[in-house]
Amino acid sequence: MKKFLSALTIASVTLFASSKANWSYSGKIGPDYWGDLSHDYIMCKVGKNQSPIDISKAVNASLTPLNIYYNVKAKTFLNNGHTLKAKMKDGAKLYIDGKEFKLIQFHFHTPSENTIDGKYYPMEAHFVHSTKGGELAVVGVMFKIGKFNPAIQKLIDNMPKKVGEKKDICQTSLKAKDLLPKSLEYFRFNGSLTTPPCSEGVRWFVLKEPVEVSKEQVRAFESVMGKNNRPLQNLNARVILK
Repeated sequence: MKKFLSALTIASVTLFASSKANWSYSGKIGPDYWGDLSHDYIMCKVGKNQSPIDISKAVNASLTPLNIYYNVKAKTFLNNGHTLKAKMKDGAKLYIDGKEFKLIQFHFHTPSENTIDGKYYPMEAHFVHSTKGGELAVVGVMFKIGKFNPAIQKLIDNMPKKVGEKKDICQTSLKAKDLLPKSLEYFRFNGSLTTPPCSEGVRWFVLKEPVEVSKEQVRAFESVMGKNNRPLQNLNARVILK
């Protein structure tokens, strides 16, 4: 019995280690190898609807306006070693396709992961949502070099610079809506998470209008995150709607 319990414990530890396999944006645990690091990451290798993509040759369609309620404060700001991620207080939501998606968190990539007509932007934010049933939706916002951005500065002033460090940012009064452009016109396509496990079936909505941010503000993010964008993935048979 002791031998059985010991073997069971070892198997459980091995499974946990597999599901938490270390990955990075470069080297032998970089994007080219994600699918080989763990069975849980296999979609990074064999998936056919992977993100990010180059958004081009979009087809005109009668798209439903994004019904976004982001008038909710961000709660904490975390450096997880891959990105800088802000977790939300309850109440921020996206309504689309007759479903309610709760905004869980938003995070950043430098430079952008998706491109538009082959163009990279210096930074991209991903607003990650989930239904109660676990369906995922991501709203992507591009940032271009321009004027100083007060909302972004609130994050920079409270930036966790060490891996694993988390800061309470409730006092900043930063709301998710503060990071959105005026226009919510968007491109839509089916995709995946852009980090392991690269799960597919994600609804993607990339806003057309970029938000301005200063060069120094982008540098502040990049100095902590480094370059954390996954390479572009094949579109395959997918259609991009606009």
